Amino acid sequence: MDDTQFQKQLHEKAAILSEALPYMRRYAGKTFVVKYGGHAMGDEAIQRSFAEDMVLLKQVGINIVVVHGGGPQIGAMLDRLKIKSSFIDGLRVTDADTVGVVEMVLSGSINKGLVAPSAAPGAWRWACRARMAVL
Repeated sequence: MDDTQFQKQLHEKAAILSEALPYMRRYAGKTFVVKYGGHAMGDEAIQRSFAEDMVLLKQVGINIVVVHGGGPQIGAMLDRLKIKSSFIDGLRVTDADTVGVVEMVLSGSINKGLVAPSAAPGAWRWACRARMAVL
């Protein structure tokens, strides 16, 4: 990268930050609840970008609560185990046969992947198992 390109990048970043500054001030100390869908979790570039964005929000003083999905991952595991799942109006019916698989996928691979140190260096993490929540 030559000096001209570097200067251009600096100006672009400065413009972005000056545009964002009023929002950073307005929302500092507030809590954002962010839905992170299962389809987005399947793309490494999106995973990395999401993690970086969450770290940035925390660095500017915004508290983050991530509520993650896992539909595609749950569906894949149910298929692997040959357990049929049903849907009503686009929502999975989590019956007695599927609830254990859902908990295993959400509390296992997905939660662990989100809170892994490599997911977002510098981020503070805490995971809550699905059964800990009142559903």
